[in-house]
Amino acid sequence: MTSAARRFAVVAALLVTTSSAQAGPCTREIVHAQAHVDAAIEASVAVNGWKPQSLDAMRGYQPTPRSLAQAEGHNGLEFQVALDSLDRARDADRSGDDAVCRQELAGVQSILAQRKQ
Repeated sequence: MTSAARRFAVVAALLVTTSSAQAGPCTREIVHAQAHVDAAIEASVAVNGWKPQSLDAMRGYQPTPRSLAQAEGHNGLEFQVALDSLDRARDADRSGDDAVCRQELAGVQSILAQRKQ
């Protein structure tokens, strides 16, 4: 194994152990909620059809859940609110504030439930 490959393996191992060591009280729920929001955004985009290509797309930038929600215009406002709540949940999770994290996640779940109706 070359020294560059060894350094890469060490860095990768440190990243894996660091990320799990820094997991907060509701990290798993955040990941789960993010997956549901992403799926809902993609479903909305599929239902609402094609939009004109943005300048970012022409430059080769990959879409993010937030950019897809913004491209949906009025239909994506609820998704933007959900993504903002997920950001606040991550902040609370990092600081160990389980109550705020769960409150933000409840808001996300509420938005997703309303979208299904």
